[in-house]
Amino acid sequence: MTDSSNTPKPISSNKWILGYLMREKAVFIPSLVALFVTAGLSLAFPWFLKELVGNPVDAFRGQGHVDPQKVLEQSNAVALKLLAALALQAFIGFFRVQGFIRSGESALNRLRRDLFAHLARLPLPYFQEQRAGALSSRVAADLSVVRDTLLNTVPQAVRQSVVLVGGVIVIFISSWKLSLIMLASVPVVVLAIALFGRKVRQHSKEAQDSLAEAGTVIEETVQGIADVKSYTNEPLEESRYQASLESFLEVTLKGAKFRAAFLSFIILALFGAITFVTWHGARMLANGEITMSNFAAFILFSIFVGASLGSFPEIISQLQQTSGATERLRELLNTPPERTDGDPFTKLGGSLAFEGLSFRYPSRPDVLVLDGLDFSIEPGQRVALVGPSGAGKSTVFSLILGFNNPESGRITFDGIPAESIALKAIRSQLAIVPQEIMLFGGTIRENIEYGKPGASQEEIENAARQANAHEFIAALPQGYDTVVGPRGTKLSGGQRQRVAIARAILANPRILLLDEATSSLDAESERLVNEALERLMAGRTSLVIAHRLSTVRDADRLLVFNHGRIVESGTHDELIARNGTYRLLVDNQML
Repeated sequence: MTDSSNTPKPISSNKWILGYLMREKAVFIPSLVALFVTAGLSLAFPWFLKELVGNPVDAFRGQGHVDPQKVLEQSNAVALKLLAALALQAFIGFFRVQGFIRSGESALNRLRRDLFAHLARLPLPYFQEQRAGALSSRVAADLSVVRDTLLNTVPQAVRQSVVLVGGVIVIFISSWKLSLIMLASVPVVVLAIALFGRKVRQHSKEAQDSLAEAGTVIEETVQGIADVKSYTNEPLEESRYQASLESFLEVTLKGAKFRAAFLSFIILALFGAITFVTWHGARMLANGEITMSNFAAFILFSIFVGASLGSFPEIISQLQQTSGATERLRELLNTPPERTDGDPFTKLGGSLAFEGLSFRYPSRPDVLVLDGLDFSIEPGQRVALVGPSGAGKSTVFSLILGFNNPESGRITFDGIPAESIALKAIRSQLAIVPQEIMLFGGTIRENIEYGKPGASQEEIENAARQANAHEFIAALPQGYDTVVGPRGTKLSGGQRQRVAIARAILANPRILLLDEATSSLDAESERLVNEALERLMAGRTSLVIAHRLSTVRDADRLLVFNHGRIVESGTHDELIARNGTYRLLVDNQML
């Protein structure tokens, strides 16, 4: 049984954000000090204004006349002091604003880097359970809320807090009786903040989710725009987006009702209290219970205190929104990444074995995808995986790459269990050329270099020549600097395949995984790709998911899959002679 007393308490969202700001403390703390100073100086305005309004009257009270010259001299002196305070406030404020923006943006960039670094290290099943558009849109929306808080809400909260505390001190000095009457409304306001704030936070979180859903529709439509247009489904996508926007608007309007009611209540409670106190103070002034100077100070600072308190509902509302946004960001950061244990320096020799391996996808626990697989591959062997769709061939690749973990049994490389080797060490010595090639939206050079970051131009061109890609690349107006477009859409299928093969050649893997790369190509493109694949497979352990008989004939061994099991194993000629499952696949032209 776990001792709950030893479990650390989770920190609040505001403290979590402050932790990022404090990592920029060399800029943030001086900016924070400057903020306190400028906030304090802002109180100079009502203080000197009080001197201008109240002091002349008090100074000459009871003398029967007012000396205009003395009033002007006193007013000029006070005005100069006020201007000096304002100038100092403006000077410090210039550097304070820059400092807060710099520390806030730096903290936000650090948070973005942490989020992306963690996101990139999450296991593949996490992404299979998420809609990519919803994930990216939600993170972007949540970061936008956090940004607004760091750059605007935090400075505003500090400033208004200083004004509130300083103002309350002055009004107590001016008249403690009037101050007690006015501050009697504060407990009511605090209770309202607690009640309304919870609702605002809830609706804010729902609104962010709805907005992320709308972003998902955009991303999915853009990614599948060819299918959208092919089926003339533009109106359908418009209606999907409209439905998402209406859902977002509905949730937003619900939240707006609570925020509006909250703000209206604050205005009525605070400024109603100020009105009552001012009326009562006027009676005290008439009865000589308070001087004009103190009464003027009380009125002016009460207005500042009221305005400060009036800004807190919006500040608290923004902090509540930020709390909802950071909950999701922290959930993402708290999601366990892929394993990081194992030897990071293991060099693979090229042999591979599955020992009694069984596997189910977590999303389909009732379906046994692989059932007790046992096979081994020697270094340099070319092995073809054949069988009907859904037999488990692609899952074998997924397990070799460490995207998923077996339910039972194990995978070994050169006799070493996979879990004893760091994932990075395994994947850095593997390369995969899938059937559907996904290129990144940069240049051809960048896409080939992805196989070996930092490769020289000579290495890139050499890999392209081996992949039969250099000729078509050189013929392009921008050559290797040609932008391939989103997912490589500016290149043909055969060109994308050859760029992917060049990438794999540059990676120089010990083990090669090929998901039949020629099934959707024309005859000439297939010939060029096959030539490139032959060069790529030479001297390497190669596993090929085969869909064509021409590929299978050249394999050293065939593994025939059916319902997650290997039902036959041997060369093409041996399996044809057995008259079993493989022969049936060939006769029915399924290969």
